Formats: sequence, structure tokens, C-alpha cells
Amino acid sequence: MTLLTVAGLVKRFGALVATDRVDLQVGAGEIHALIGPNGAGKTTLVAQLAGQLTPDEGRVSFDGRDITHWPANRRARLGLARSFQITRLFAHFTVRDHVALALQAAQGSSLRAWAPVAREHALFEQADDILSGLRLAARGDRRIDALSHGERRVLEVAMALAAGPRLVLLDEPMAGLGAEESAHMETLIAGLRGRTAVLLIEHDVDAVFRLADRVSVLVNGRVIARGTPAEVRADADVVAAYLGDGETA
Repeated sequence: MTLLTVAGLVKRFGALVATDRVDLQVGAGEIHALIGPNGAGKTTLVAQLAGQLTPDEGRVSFDGRDITHWPANRRARLGLARSFQITRLFAHFTVRDHVALALQAAQGSSLRAWAPVAREHALFEQADDILSGLRLAARGDRRIDALSHGERRVLEVAMALAAGPRLVLLDEPMAGLGAEESAHMETLIAGLRGRTAVLLIEHDVDAVFRLADRVSVLVNGRVIARGTPAEVRADADVVAAYLGDGETA
């Protein structure tokens, strides 16, 4: 079953065509990776899928519905989530607080005051369940500013999963991680297969080829190849445009 369909998507910034008639499909429960060199337009594409940017042309459909012009919060209610940027949140709040806030937002509650949430113990129980599933429960009482970079990246995933999404957009979850932290993140993402679809944007192509069911390669805003990891790795255009330029590390 195809969950997300992108057809002919175009996004321009003046004379720059950041997204050049992109077609993309993500199936329910699959891990679909989007790779490409820096400046290829990956984050711009994800922002259009999440509802943070409006495309100039084309269509985005989710579960058969045209969501091209839907705002991000309406897409989230339908089951499409994007990982958060922890550094923009509350350094003095705990890990559990952040996941509870994400749960509250997903359930349509107001975030005008923290006090009402603090009284809703069910939210914190749900938050603990999510953190346990991501092996972060022991850090539940830690403040954000006491976490390692790797733990913050895991928390981003936890917050994205709080809504129980059918598709989660992960934008470079392994960026800046050491070898042990990257291995942990890879295990977490692999564990999402079958539970929720994942669109994974990641520079670590070795991890991508281990994780992904299918891969799409974006270069200069255009998809130049798509297929299984083995098919993409063997594609001459991909090797010339991306895999052969030292981006494989």
C-alpha cells in the first residue's frame, strides 16, 4: 500500500529551482531513504512534505488525500510527523516533559500553560512507554541541557513518535554522532519498520543501505535514481553524481 505520493513537486527560490519536478512514493511500514550531496534540496523537499513550505507546483497526497496545501498541524493529525529540533525547545525541562508536551500537542490540547499537563499523569505514563521503547527511560528526569548530543537526537525521534504517526520524516538523525551512538540510532530506526513508515534523510550511506527498503537519490533538486539499495549502489549516474565523490563516509 502506498502511503505517501509526491507528484511533479516544484519549489523555486527566485531563479533557484530547489525542487525540480520530484516524484516520490513511500509505502506503509517501509523505510525509504532519500540521499544526495549537500545542497541537493533534501531538507527543502521534507519541509514541503511536512507542511512548513508550500510547493509552487505539483501535489502531495497522503493516504489518498491531497494534502498539498494543508498546514503542518493538520498533516500531523492525519499521521505525518517530522522530528523536532531539541535546541529550539526548553533547556530547563526534562526529557519526560518534552515527550509529554509532544503527546499533548498530538492530542490537540493547548500549550498555553504547562501546569494543566503536569496534572495529567496519563501523559507521563505514555511518555515513559515511548522512552522505554527507545532505551531512553533512564534519562527521563534529566534536563535537556544535561543530555549528550546523541541522546538529544534520540529524543527528537521520541517526540516525533509521540503522535503515533503512520509516517515519520527523519532529517539526518545520525548527524554528529559517534560510532556507538550511530549504531544505537540505526537499531532504533530499524525497529520502526512495519510499525510506521519512515522517510529517512541521511548522509551515512552505509547505514542507509543497511536500513532502507528503497532509496531515492536527489541531485540538484531532481530524483536521478530510485530502487533497492543494491540497484542504487550499482547505478552509474548515482556513482558519478554522488557515491563517487567521497560522500560515502
